[in-house]
Amino acid sequence: MTTLRNQALSDALARAEPAGSVGAWRLRVERLHAYFGRVHAVRGLSIAIAAHRITAIIGPSGCGKSTFLRCLNRMHEVVPGARVEGRVYLDGEDIYAPYVDPVTIRRRVGMVFQRPAPFPTMSIYDNVAAGLRLAGVRDRRRLDEAVERSLRQAALWDEVKDALGKPGTSLSGGQQQRLCIARALAVGPEVLLMDEPASALDPASTSKIEELARTLRETLTIVIVTHNMQQAARVSDNTAFMLAGELVEYGPTPQIFTRPGDHRTEDYVTGRFG
Repeated sequence: MTTLRNQALSDALARAEPAGSVGAWRLRVERLHAYFGRVHAVRGLSIAIAAHRITAIIGPSGCGKSTFLRCLNRMHEVVPGARVEGRVYLDGEDIYAPYVDPVTIRRRVGMVFQRPAPFPTMSIYDNVAAGLRLAGVRDRRRLDEAVERSLRQAALWDEVKDALGKPGTSLSGGQQQRLCIARALAVGPEVLLMDEPASALDPASTSKIEELARTLRETLTIVIVTHNMQQAARVSDNTAFMLAGELVEYGPTPQIFTRPGDHRTEDYVTGRFG
């Protein structure tokens, strides 16, 4: 019986890896369930996410996309009454194992939220350096190097290099979002989670965020939740479609948008519902 269960799980995970994807997987999720009290938000989701690729999570509002994303770096559990069942492996290590420090996981798996949220009382410099200081870094030269490197990675350095002492909130909305990305990058994550990072931005700022994501893919694994079908098609290598807390279909982005294997996926990406 155990052998049959293991085989069934292996078969399910094989189906959860997008055919034609390139690169070893960085994250593997097995039978993930997430709850808010009695609300069952994510239902038995299994998926493998390739390294150095952008994976988009799409689906209608309330289908569990953002909840799933927060489970990937243990942010879900900070919500009162929330709990997780199942396994999430980062480079083969179960991040929910009892001995694993969730703070360490959140450094390795950074997150950028829907609305830009720079720390309001901190300068641009201090916003980027905040995570390093919390990790015990005090050497000014090391901090300076990390701040510049992170702002360059976030394509923001040239715009703020002469204003590092100004409040982070003095920047435009798009600049604030890139500042938040720089803050996440400063601690050296392996994975970057992006929860609708451009939904509150104008088209020009959205374009910069998308271009930045494509550049960061060279050094990071990116998982992005988006309600924008055009954005998912533009930036992602693989796309997962969720509905009512479940994974309906997962595959290379061109396949999902042009040759989906499930009629519900086709109905969603063609605008028949959602």
